[in-house]
Parts: sequence; C-alpha cells; structure tokens
Amino acid sequence: MSALRKLLSDTMIYGLSTIVARVLNFLLTPLFVAKFSAQVYGIFTHLYAYTAMLNAVLAFGMETTYFRYLQRVDKKDQDRVFDTSFLITVVTSALFLLTMFAFTEPIAIWLGGSESVAKTQDYLFYVKVFSGILVADALAVVPFARLRSDGRPIRYGVIKLVNILVQIFCILFLLYLLPALIEKSIFWQNFAHSWYNEGWLGNVFIANFIASIATLFFLIPQLRNFRWRVDKRLLWSMLNYSFPILIANISFIINEHLDKMMFLKLVPGVEGERELGVYGAVAKIAVFLNLFVTAFRLGVEPFFFSYAKNENARKTYALIMDYFIIAMVVVMIGVSANMEWLKHFIRGTAEQKEIYWSGLFIIPVLLFNNILLGIYMNLSVWYKLSDQTRYALYISGIGAVITIILNFIFIPEYSYLGAALSTTVAYACMVFISFFWGQKNYPIPYHRMKNILYVFSGTVFSFFIFYVLDSDFWWSNLLFLFFIVIVIFLEKNVALKVFRKSDF
Repeated sequence: MSALRKLLSDTMIYGLSTIVARVLNFLLTPLFVAKFSAQVYGIFTHLYAYTAMLNAVLAFGMETTYFRYLQRVDKKDQDRVFDTSFLITVVTSALFLLTMFAFTEPIAIWLGGSESVAKTQDYLFYVKVFSGILVADALAVVPFARLRSDGRPIRYGVIKLVNILVQIFCILFLLYLLPALIEKSIFWQNFAHSWYNEGWLGNVFIANFIASIATLFFLIPQLRNFRWRVDKRLLWSMLNYSFPILIANISFIINEHLDKMMFLKLVPGVEGERELGVYGAVAKIAVFLNLFVTAFRLGVEPFFFSYAKNENARKTYALIMDYFIIAMVVVMIGVSANMEWLKHFIRGTAEQKEIYWSGLFIIPVLLFNNILLGIYMNLSVWYKLSDQTRYALYISGIGAVITIILNFIFIPEYSYLGAALSTTVAYACMVFISFFWGQKNYPIPYHRMKNILYVFSGTVFSFFIFYVLDSDFWWSNLLFLFFIVIVIFLEKNVALKVFRKSDF
C-alpha cells in the first residue's frame, strides 16, 4: 500500500469516528436552542470558549511531543516517553485543580456570576464541574495519542463514540426524560428533589463531566503499564520541545476562541449574552468543515513524523496539501448550497427562531476561516519536523496580537461580524507568515498557484450561492455539482496515481 493510501485509510477511520462524534454533537444543537434562549446559549458558548483555552494549557503540547519523541528514541525506550508525557499531564492537572478550587469564587465572579446571588451560585458550580471535565480530558490526551501511535484507530474511534453517546444519553435524560419521570413517579421525585433543577444549563455540564469520566475509564488499558518514574534528562528535553508548542497552542486558541471569551466584556449585559448565543449557534453550522480539518489532523500528524525520512517526503506533503484544499473547498460550497435546510438545526422555538437566524449571514466568513485554519495546520509540518517549534510561538503569537487588537476595535462596533472578520485577518496573516518562514527553513514544493486558485474559486462559488442565489436549494446544488464535475475533470489523472501501488 502506498504511503498516501495508508494516510487516506487512517484519516478515513479517524475521520469517521470524528465525523460521527461531531455530527451527533451537532444534532444536540437543536435540543439546546429549543430548550435555552439565545441569552442562555450565550453563556454556554462563553464557558466552552474558556474550556478550549484551558484544554490547551493542561495538555501542555504533549500530543505532538509524544509523537516526536517516539521517533527520537529506540523502541525499547518508548515506554519511558509515554510515562514522562503522562506524568507531565498529571502534574499540570493536579496544579490546575488545586488552583481552581482555591479561587473558585473570584473566578466565578470574573466569568459573569456577579449580577445576583443566584447567578453567583450557578457560576460557582460551573467552575467546579468544568474543573473536573478539564482534568479528565487532559489525562486522556496521552493515552489517546498512544492509540494513534500504535495504529489502533478502531479502538480510538470506539472510545470517542462512547464519549459522545454517554454525553447524549445524559443530556437527554437530564433535560427531557427526568422531568417526565418526576411528574409520574414519587421515586424519581425523591431521587431528584435535593439536586435537580429542571431547564438549568448546569445539567448540560453535568452530562459532559460524566462522559469525560467514562472516557477516562475506557482508556485504563493504555495506562496499565504506566510507571511513576522520572527520567530527568528526557523530562527536560520534552519540556523544552513542548513549551513553545504549549504557548503556540494557547496563542492559537486565542485566535479561535478569544472573541467568544472577550465578547461579554465588550458587549456586556443581556444584549451581549444574546448576541454571543446567536454567534455560537451559527458557528455550529460551520462544524461540517471544521470536523474535516480535525479528522485530517488526527490522521496526518503521526504520518508526517513517520514518513519524514522518506526521500520523496516533501513532494508527498505538497500533494497532501493539494487534495486537502480541494476537499475543504468542496465541503465549503456544499454547506453553503444546503443552508436552506441546515439552518433549521438552529431554529429554536417559534419566538427564538428569527433571533438565531439573524446571524446566518456570517456563515461564508466562518467557512472561509476554517479553510485558512486547515491550511495553517497543514503548513505547520515544517517547524515540527525541523524541531523549530519556537516558530509556532512566533506565528501564533502574531496572530493572537492581531486578534486581540481587532476584537477590541470591531466587536463593540460590529458585534459577531467583527469577531468573525478579526479571525479572518489573523488566520490569513498566520498562513502567509508560516509559508514564508517554512520555505526558508524546510522547503516544500507546494503548488502555490493551483492552491490559491482553488481557494479563490471555492470562496467565490460559496459567496455567490449564499448572497446572490440566497442558498436556493436547487440552483445552489446544481452549481455545487458543476464545481465537483470540474474538479474531477481537472484532477482525475493525478488522483489515480494516489491509489497505485507505487510509493508516490
């Protein structure tokens, strides 16, 4: 099997698990917007934005570091790499948990729990339960990386699927089934009377916590051989490698989620919560492109490291970029073409429908942002393989500064449109800088003009479908099919080579 076909196979398996999990999670969105007002959903969006940031901190860049050091050491020493990686996440998680419980009240007030006693109590609970979620998720990072490095995508996918199924069951039980049972049964009334609050946002977070703990339980087999041992030389070497990745990941999360974290400070009060709720719900529709980017990353990162010593590695990386961009552009146009029925996933109640749908006009911008994000993730291979991870810090740091400045300028004036456009500018700068530095330090023969033309044509098609055709189902999908036919005609010869036996 050729290297590219092996990559495609792994990406399909990882992608399938990711797609199924994300789609199932996406299918929860109609339940959330039907149960919660845009204002409450804004709080939901706000808190999960902070979660994304803290996940990056607790993971400490160990996923990428683990893959890199497996290639650096002899096979007999690979267990030491796992032990050291996991030990680092245990220590960071313990320190985080102690900090969160020591400063629960000021953190709760900072997040927005100062308007009333009831809201303060809610936020105190949110801080505690999210601390548990974050620690459980952090402790799962290295065991999941081990599954990927061991070439066990099926088990990886099953555990990911179990996570989302447990979460869905708990959400449905707490939001819908338990209230019905309480009405009909004294047993369930007694069971729930001391802790259950019907229609409360905290029920969603409880469900997430249970799912995260269940996931950690299913990863126990990957932890059985873990030893509490410290190889100081390896530890410091891994920390030196991972620290720039950690800072870069934080900067990267700033680029992706800072707008949602800053939003309630820049647009305060009920209006801010409502606008953020609309923004968060609309962004869910762009998940179809985002999940493709995530699935690709899961499959490609181990491949990049394991294939680096091959003589035609750089040519292969360039080819991967070509078809990655083509696939992203196709998904972008497909989502735009089917907006007429996709929008019903965020319709909410009859009273809330128009509020949620008022933000649909930013969908093409969000889709384009995801394409830029995917390109940047693909470009990042150069500093990871050349052990120059400090460049990740520089690039993401520049992007973070741009994001912060533009958010302060645009969000108060243009609300979530300003947030989306700030991200566009930041990602575009990161792509350009990464490409420029990458070609100097680790040249890869990307087909620049071809890639630019695909991104440009896909963006034009998407914006035309959305703003000119108004996402009319039949005309939009006819144009979508026309684009696919063009792609097949242009790429059929090269695509056939991917599936040949030669290591192309």
